Amino acid sequence: MNTSAHLAKARRVFEIELAEAQRVAARLDETFVHAVETIRACVEARGKVIVVGVGKSGHIGEKIAATLTSTGSPAMVLNSLNALHGDLGMVSDGDVILALSASGETEELLNVLPALRRFDVKIVALTGGKNSNLAKHSDLVIDVSVEQEACPLNLAPTSSTTAMLVLGDALAMVLLEARGFTKEDFARFHPGGNLGRALLLKVSDVMRGPAEMALIQPDQPVREVLAIMHRCRAGAAVAVDGSGRLAGIFTHGDFARHFQTTPDLGGRPVQHFLTRNPITVRDDKLAVEVLRILQSHRIDDLVVVDGDGRPAGVVDSQDLARFRLV
Repeated sequence: MNTSAHLAKARRVFEIELAEAQRVAARLDETFVHAVETIRACVEARGKVIVVGVGKSGHIGEKIAATLTSTGSPAMVLNSLNALHGDLGMVSDGDVILALSASGETEELLNVLPALRRFDVKIVALTGGKNSNLAKHSDLVIDVSVEQEACPLNLAPTSSTTAMLVLGDALAMVLLEARGFTKEDFARFHPGGNLGRALLLKVSDVMRGPAEMALIQPDQPVREVLAIMHRCRAGAAVAVDGSGRLAGIFTHGDFARHFQTTPDLGGRPVQHFLTRNPITVRDDKLAVEVLRILQSHRIDDLVVVDGDGRPAGVVDSQDLARFRLV
């Protein structure tokens, strides 16, 4: 195996594709700006982007459509082969057509253009054929031509598809900022991802509620408190006073610390061993705040309080794994 030769050839692919992408970036002009504003106006009018392409351009189009949709600009992929057999039903007046073709002469794509022109739509072409038929029938043309494919035969679409993909990402990201799309918006569209969990989950979503808490009175003996903690499978007991306000917390760690020095520990009131002013968190805070507090204070259990400062629940560090916050 010729390791150095393989690595050199691989790096050569990177060099060629990066260079071609930079050439496309250098050619960006007002047409790109008009494309962004055209799509922005469409989306704000509750329209959508229809992405159409064939072959490798079609694959790139699917990714661009997915990126647009996930960043708040609804996009759909139109299969050019099925478009003339009913799939044009997804197109509406006011939509923007994003047409992808390296040459601009892809027959299957050109066949669809007359039908698309019957709608009140804007066609934005991403193509390397500035004088192609696709370009002539489009409202805006963004040049994604490349001088060299990374393929050693200069045949397989490589640099050209990379340039098209990066251009699509540029459209989506500039559009994202232009529309004021936020991290919170992103999280709404990605509730299953790490960011979604971090920005959407509240403390109230991950805490153990009152029914699962080991709630105790300060005058109860430690023996009873341990039994309650065992029954609730809790690492800590939360003490409340007669008015239901937080009086302190007693943990397994507290029991272990006092066990050796207090022979009659089990029969003594737990109030003598409570942590009186424990660290707390509001139930309406983000769940990631819990992780920060647990780590910074090196504790395993955190008391959750409501707006009035009354115990509303408890978060056990072991529960965070269930919500994939750790």
